[in-house]
Amino acid sequence: MRVIFGMILGAALTVGAAYVHDAMFAPSQASPAPTQTSQRQVVNWDVVNANARIAKSMVREQWQRLQQ
Repeated sequence: MRVIFGMILGAALTVGAAYVHDAMFAPSQASPAPTQTSQRQVVNWDVVNANARIAKSMVREQWQRLQQ
């Protein structure tokens, strides 16, 4: 049980750290084109959102099948 909890906690901390990094260091819309020294986002959050929606709909579909 501790191993599973540790894996879930580690995944949550990793995703949380990536989100905080991207929120703090994302280039603003008003800034000029990024240079080699500027910080870049670690994760494309639009893709993550689309994948989460797909996964959520698949889980919901399977849950509906189990209830029938």
